[in-house]
Amino acid sequence: MGNPWDRGPRPPRKGPPRREEVRLYGLNAVQAVFERRPQAIRKLYLLQSRVHALRPLLAWCVQNRVGYRVVEAEDLDRLAASSHHEGVVADVLRTAPLALDDWLAALAPGAPALALWLDGVGNPHNFGAILRSAAHFGAAVLLPERSTLALSGAAARVAEGGAEAVPLVRLPDNDAALARLHAAGFASAATVVRDGEDLFALQPPARLVYVMGAEGEGMDPGLAGACMHRVSIPGTGAVESLNVAAATAVFLAHWAATRC
Repeated sequence: MGNPWDRGPRPPRKGPPRREEVRLYGLNAVQAVFERRPQAIRKLYLLQSRVHALRPLLAWCVQNRVGYRVVEAEDLDRLAASSHHEGVVADVLRTAPLALDDWLAALAPGAPALALWLDGVGNPHNFGAILRSAAHFGAAVLLPERSTLALSGAAARVAEGGAEAVPLVRLPDNDAALARLHAAGFASAATVVRDGEDLFALQPPARLVYVMGAEGEGMDPGLAGACMHRVSIPGTGAVESLNVAAATAVFLAHWAATRC
């Protein structure tokens, strides 16, 4: 198989990708990009042991003159800044988040819809786990106006391909975002550790936004107060609360179960 990029024994590029690119790693993360938007792939690095599994992607690279290189594990460790690359690293064009109005306009009129508003969530591993759950249950992820949260290689790997299936939506300021969501038929629920309505005693509406706060700091009190509901996951009390990613999966699963 010809390689349009490999024209000599040059070392792999070690600098960061260009600003409009993100460096992804992990087999499922890279395969998901190839399946959904192969034109976004700019460069590919892989171990010899991954050549067979990635043969369709390598053939596409040859046909479209996208460079790839077979490298050693220590090269991938440096490129990914992680040893958890699973034998493949790719530089990929970022997808810009949708505007809230565009996302709302694309929803089928009256159709059920579920979204997660991430207020202060910043840990990439939590973000990746949330994206994986959102992909599984068909939820969108809403990013506050000033949030710097963005897809990273670590988040994409933890998401196991789910990052490519989840709409990311950029919100205007909190008041405007809530007003537009409510006008579109969404109920809003602030998820709180204690003193909220028992999640399992509720019948969630067909259109719902769960507002998830960061661990430790929680969510903005003004935002929580502006939501229609405050909801908690009941438990034994043996631990104070669930990790935000684990809690997200519980909230999403409960909504999905009521749609059956």
